[in-house]
Amino acid sequence: MAKELMPKSWKEFPDGIHVEVKDQPQGFDYITAGWRTFRPEVNLDKCVHCMICWLVCPDNAVVVKDGKMTGFFYDHCKGCGVCANECPVKAIEMVPEVK
Repeated sequence: MAKELMPKSWKEFPDGIHVEVKDQPQGFDYITAGWRTFRPEVNLDKCVHCMICWLVCPDNAVVVKDGKMTGFFYDHCKGCGVCANECPVKAIEMVPEVK
């Protein structure tokens, strides 16, 4: 885009494509853990409930109750290991998935 044609603020950009999908399962309707080879396990005795695992999890697979990490939604965890990697007290360990 030529400089003189560039919008002056983000509010001037035209809307992008919006695809509406009706009657399709969304997010938590899907079980997405089928290809996982490792799964996270938490040692709640070591966990300080800093919630970093919850913050960095790309799948919303960390279970939180009353402000504390209590486990994982394994149906939605893909086993990426980000939670274990970012845990400051190493309370989360990636273990082989048993099928």
